[in-house]
Formats: sequence, structure tokens, C-alpha cells
Amino acid sequence: MTHPTPTPEAPFAPIPWSDASRRSAFMRWIESMADTHGLQLHTLEPASADASFRRYLRVQSTRLGSCIVMDAPPPQEDVRPFMQVAAAMGEAGLNGPRVLESDPVQGFLLLTDLGSELYLGALQHADAARADALMRDAIAALLRWQLHMPAASLPPYDEALLARELSLFPQWCVQREFGRTWSAAEQQRWDAVCRTLIDSALAQPTVAVHRDWMPRNLMVAQPNPGILDFQDAVRGPVTYDMASLLRDAFISWDEEREIDWAVRYWSQAKRAGVPLGEMLASDFGEFWRALEWMGLQRHLKVLGIFCRLKHRDGKPAYAEDLPRFFAYATKVAARYAPLRPLLSLIEPLSGLRATTAYSMR
Repeated sequence: MTHPTPTPEAPFAPIPWSDASRRSAFMRWIESMADTHGLQLHTLEPASADASFRRYLRVQSTRLGSCIVMDAPPPQEDVRPFMQVAAAMGEAGLNGPRVLESDPVQGFLLLTDLGSELYLGALQHADAARADALMRDAIAALLRWQLHMPAASLPPYDEALLARELSLFPQWCVQREFGRTWSAAEQQRWDAVCRTLIDSALAQPTVAVHRDWMPRNLMVAQPNPGILDFQDAVRGPVTYDMASLLRDAFISWDEEREIDWAVRYWSQAKRAGVPLGEMLASDFGEFWRALEWMGLQRHLKVLGIFCRLKHRDGKPAYAEDLPRFFAYATKVAARYAPLRPLLSLIEPLSGLRATTAYSMR
């Protein structure tokens, strides 16, 4: 594909801008560093977008091959946490994008490019051996993250945040998506389940938590994997990121494979010195329960977020994966007595029953 030579009138024609003033600010910023980094501005093109207000552009460089530009408009986004975590990742020996240039006030970053092959696509097309190799690499990187990323400086994944995330489910999924209002008895059941999940999360040892350690945020790269979307990192429960990896928003696995990868993580974490605590370290069954309960908190949160993306942000495609999360939630709630009251709240919404199985797509 050839690109037109840029002109002063429209050098960024391929890139849509909803705000002319932001377009002008972006042009001034990127032109100011084009010579320094060998940027070929006529090659600017969309790279990706995510569930936030951020978007990413790719630009070719005569010196670096290609670079990524993050466009994170304030006040909706703040690039400073991304910059802080990116620096810590570099010191920890993890493969994340390096920040080459930054304008935190305007929300522009120039980053190194980790490539274009997402773990998600690679796993969806991988045979069993390839999928296992990719997941082992993701587990090894997670162990390095948990051992070497400084957690003390990160915001706490505390009770208030856990509860606020859970509240997204009744607000956006139950009420907005399905138009239901719970009775007082139903609200009591919900409150009791939330208390159980929050207590389990808070009882776990804490580490640096990525919060979205999933195939859509991992890149097939050298060294593998490349790690993206880490700006929301917190100090929180040790099982959270492993739960995110095993029970993903966009790809599911049979439980035998989930447990195999969980055992691998658990045994390596114990040997490496990841803080699991006496209970989780001594009994894999207890570790698996904690992981499943942590995953359920995340799944209920994501059900709310995906519905919010549909109704508030005009991104309906995310709602297509609601059945996957209802299946995850139903399976876990049916397995543990303290969580079974949740079934009567989610089954009317999901159309699923406690025996629902989910399979890899």
C-alpha cells in the first residue's frame, strides 16, 4: 500500500479527529519530534483502540522501524500512571513499550512498538502445543511481574474499589441492560455474595496487579510476551492476574487446561517466592478456590462494564460476550455453597442453568 505525500493542508488525512483543536495540538506535538526520531508522518494510521477513551496510532520511523502514538485525551485519561508503570517494567526486565516522548498535559505519548500479533489471535488459531507454549510464557512473565514490580507505590485494591466494581453489575447489567429491579430479598442475597467475595480478596497476600493480564493485552514478541494496557495497575490480591489469564473475556478453555496452567503457576510461584501465604501455598485446592472467587468478582464487574460500554459509550460489540461471563459466573456460583444465592440473581438474566458448560471459541 502506498501513502500520499503529506501536504500542509491535510498531512493527517487518514486519522479521524472529532475535535479540531485536539488535531491541531497533536500535529504540533508530533511534528516537533519527527526529525529526532525519523518519523515518517505520512505513514500515520490507526493501530488499535480499547474500552477506554484512549486510542493508538502507528507511525513508521527510519530509525526505529515503527512507533506507537497513544492519544489519551484529558480529563478522561491520564498518561502519568502509564509512564510510571512502564518505567518500573523496564527496571523489572519485562517487555513493555518504552516511552520515547511524552506530553502528559495534553495526553500524548510516543512509544516503542511491540508488533501487531496479539496473544488473542495467536491463541485462537493455535494448536494445543502452541497454545501451551504461549500460556507458559505468559505465566513466566506474570511471575516476574509479581516478584519484581514494586507494589508499595501502587494504589490499593481495597474494599472500596472492590465494592465499587461489583456495583457495576446491578447498575448497568441488571437495571440498564435487562430492565430489572431487585426486591429487598434479592438485594440482601447480592450484598451477602459481595461480602463473601470481598472478604476472600482482602484475605489474600498482595502483589502488583496488572488488572487485565489477558490475551488481548499480551503481544507475541521477543522476549515473549510483550505487555500492554498496564496503566491501571494496583496493589492487590495475588490470584487476580492469574484469574484474568485463565478466564478471559474473549477466549475460554476447558477446565482441565485451566487447572493444568494454574498448577504450573502455583508450583512455580511457591519455588520463586511469590507471597502466597500459608493457606494458599500449602493447599492447591484452597488456591483454586481463591482464584475462582477472585475471578467471579472480576466477571461480575466485567458484565457491568460491557453493558456500560454498550449503553453509555456506544460500543455494543462488547455485549456480544456477555454469555461467556454469565457462564463463568454460573459455574463458579454453583460450585460453592456461599455463592449459590447468586444463581437466583443471574439465571433470569442469562438464561443459563448451573450445569451450563462453556467451550473454547
